[in-house]
Amino acid sequence: MDTARQPSVGRDGSFDGLHAEAKAALGYSANTLRAIRDRYREAFHEEHSQGQALREELDALERRSGLSMAGAASGEQPDAAQSAVDDVRIRALRGQVQELATDLNLHETELSKLDLAHRSLESAWLFLERGDVSLLSDADAVLPADVQMRIVEAGEAERSRLAQEIHDGPAQALTNAIFQVEYIDRVMDQDVRVAHTEMRFLRDLLRRELGDMRSFITQLRPPLLEQLGLDGAIADTVDTMKTLTGLPIDVALEAPSDRLAEAEQTVVLRIVQEALQNVRKHAAASRMTVSSRMAGTDWVLEVRDDGRGFDAGAVAARGRRNFGLQFMRERAELIGARFEVRSRPAGGTVVVLSIPTGEESR
Repeated sequence: MDTARQPSVGRDGSFDGLHAEAKAALGYSANTLRAIRDRYREAFHEEHSQGQALREELDALERRSGLSMAGAASGEQPDAAQSAVDDVRIRALRGQVQELATDLNLHETELSKLDLAHRSLESAWLFLERGDVSLLSDADAVLPADVQMRIVEAGEAERSRLAQEIHDGPAQALTNAIFQVEYIDRVMDQDVRVAHTEMRFLRDLLRRELGDMRSFITQLRPPLLEQLGLDGAIADTVDTMKTLTGLPIDVALEAPSDRLAEAEQTVVLRIVQEALQNVRKHAAASRMTVSSRMAGTDWVLEVRDDGRGFDAGAVAARGRRNFGLQFMRERAELIGARFEVRSRPAGGTVVVLSIPTGEESR
């Protein structure tokens, strides 16, 4: 049976006319938005190419600066005038690269929004044309538009955060390692003892950065929830952090993980991973605790450290962005959970995630 809408025909045909106008309006809007999206994508690719060119120029100048420093360390006289020019250009390029990277992240998010809006308009046009609600979406899996947009934005924020951390951490360390290898090559024949000392420094540097890369991989890799369950996956994450840092971490998981849906368990694991990373990078803590408990109908996660802490109110007042906290807060919002950070200078930090379950604990 054909369930497509058959337009009613009034005495003056107004219903047919209005239906046709609605389809025409949606079709025109979809075509116009597609053209705008395509131009936006083209401009984005041009901006991306510009950013790549700036990064390549910056890498070349930093490499030359590193070689000059290595030469000076071995007794060679650097070109002071050229070094001064390079330093000025390097500082300018770093500012441009950082600004452009911020713009690219914003524009990539906006491009994702345009794609989503265009698909919605096309689906709406097909729905009017054929009357099949499945053309809009799977009726059992439909998400509100604002939730879809928040998912897009959360994904882009996470990619931006990881890109910045990789740029500031492993990428910079590898650049330094290249300079150090070039220096070792230059002094190897002149002073074997100095070369061996530099080799030890290089080995320590690479081992440290390998640990950081493993942490990034852990964040990107699908969680081991299916194999280990939530408690096992949290324990595995904690064990990895203990190995990397030597930090004592107490674990007390008392809340039953079967109270949580799969998406909620994934958010819990990601927040544990991010909280541990924040402590490793910023807190200078001597001890941590990861715990879960039931508080009425709420499933509660708590990550506590005794580190240096911070003034959360002052950070917010200055408008500073903390990508780690933003990452955790956005994921909590996506599952309808409450997220709280309690901290004060020299007083440690407590991260609390409360997930409503609708069931009283027994």
